[in-house]
Amino acid sequence: MRVVILDTGTANLTSLANAVKRLGFEPNITRDPEAIRAADRIFLPGVGTARAAMDELNARGLPELIRAATQPVLGICLGEQLLGRQSEETGGVDLLNLIPADVRELKVGDLPLPHMGWNRVYPTDAPQAKLLFKGIPAGDWFYFVHSYAMPVNPCTIASAEYGEPFTAAAARDNFMGVQFHPERSGKTGAKLLANFLGVD
Repeated sequence: MRVVILDTGTANLTSLANAVKRLGFEPNITRDPEAIRAADRIFLPGVGTARAAMDELNARGLPELIRAATQPVLGICLGEQLLGRQSEETGGVDLLNLIPADVRELKVGDLPLPHMGWNRVYPTDAPQAKLLFKGIPAGDWFYFVHSYAMPVNPCTIASAEYGEPFTAAAARDNFMGVQFHPERSGKTGAKLLANFLGVD
């Protein structure tokens, strides 16, 4: 299987690449259009701000390539947010508009931001949720580091709560995203990555 980790220029790719390698695959970290088109699975990671990430994607001519993908795509953390419509971060940023939901700052009351640490995740019965969370009990724990997220919306396939409910995973067609870091979430995260890659 050809596994591509899209080099967005805004992510620490090593931990994700190592997690994929532990599952028996040699990921190609690239921004080469031909390699991306030929991939069987695509990861869209991201770290930092949505504006910096979109500026980097636009500078490299990647948005249309991502939008044209027909194979399964998994956005991770900021990578999930990038699949949305618009982020209110840094005054408003247009995103890839693959999932029709906006990204907003978490309303957490007296809790600290960013939301950093382990939290329970509750999948829905959506087909993509059944794929990603196969063999993972509802309420299992994943590791988060973020201040922004999609609110719960019709494309939410899993939710969590930190001050308020928010989207822990979202999907539309072949595009899926998780707000948490599966590559930092121990055996549970490894199981989710294996499910995405089609490994039993």
